[in-house]
Amino acid sequence: MLRADIRKYARILIIDDEEPNALLLQRALQRAGYTLVQQSTDPRQAVLQYAEFRPDLILLDLHMPHVDGFTLLERFHSLIPEGSYLPILVLTADITPEAKQRALGSGARDFLTKPFDLMEVLLRVDNLLETRFLHLQLQSQNRLLEERVWYRTRELEESQAEILERLALAAEYRDDETGRHTQRVGQLAAVVAAQLGLPGDQVELLRLAAPLHDVGKIGVPDVILRKPGKLTPEEFAVVKTHTTVGARILAGGRSDLVQLAETIALAHHERWDGTGYPQGLKGDDIPLLARIVTVADVYDALIYERPYKAAWPLQEALAEIERQKGRQFDPQVVDAFQQVVANGVPAFL
Repeated sequence: MLRADIRKYARILIIDDEEPNALLLQRALQRAGYTLVQQSTDPRQAVLQYAEFRPDLILLDLHMPHVDGFTLLERFHSLIPEGSYLPILVLTADITPEAKQRALGSGARDFLTKPFDLMEVLLRVDNLLETRFLHLQLQSQNRLLEERVWYRTRELEESQAEILERLALAAEYRDDETGRHTQRVGQLAAVVAAQLGLPGDQVELLRLAAPLHDVGKIGVPDVILRKPGKLTPEEFAVVKTHTTVGARILAGGRSDLVQLAETIALAHHERWDGTGYPQGLKGDDIPLLARIVTVADVYDALIYERPYKAAWPLQEALAEIERQKGRQFDPQVVDAFQQVVANGVPAFL
């Protein structure tokens, strides 16, 4: 910003209990081109005037009745936002080194003694305000950069979520031509997680990661995956590999989303009683978010038609979830699921 612009826009507050001194400074500044200049001869009102005027520079006397300049320096320090640069130029008749050291140590940026030379005051004011506006410009640029980084990060996160969503759909189309199973599981898992009291950011992460639970089906042949009727033990062994295949597809991810999706893909067929696969985990050894997805996945698979089965009536599906409580499913998760259903079946189901 040019010096002429600084003088046009800078707000200057003069605090001096001697009115002739305050008027002298105000007129000198105005003659120099400073148009936004206020004065206060009552230091008791200075803080209120500061809050209303929001100056870019304060000219401050030290020795005043009722409230001295040192007290005002402390009060201004508590009001100035951290990281801001608000210059305070002390103008005082106190020529002692102790006064200067105390003033500068309390937050004053410069110090001049009375009687002062008006030209020197103007030069000090110009320099302090140039620094002030350079600091404001730098803060503005930093905020702009931070906003750009934030938006760019958000775009990348949204792009990643979109890619993962399409990957989940690609796998799901193998045995669900609507491609909606994965999304319903994600939504239901998120609702159950919220019912359990999980933090909002974790609930949202689960909503995005859960649809990838069956991504490993990409590695299962269609002749097995879409086979009508019961699978042979050998065919079922191939189907079970979708958990480890899915985990391998997602392995090594650096984001929380991909890491959670890997965990869910691997563990969503583990059972609370330890008879699940692929690792035979039991109880709390199974990650909680995977246990939530297990209930959501099974419930959705029951109430919708698949190549190997007809859709179950809603009440039969709910009864099956209850029967498997403490066997296939975490009892706590089942309780939360049942509460969700009692509150009304979500619209997306």
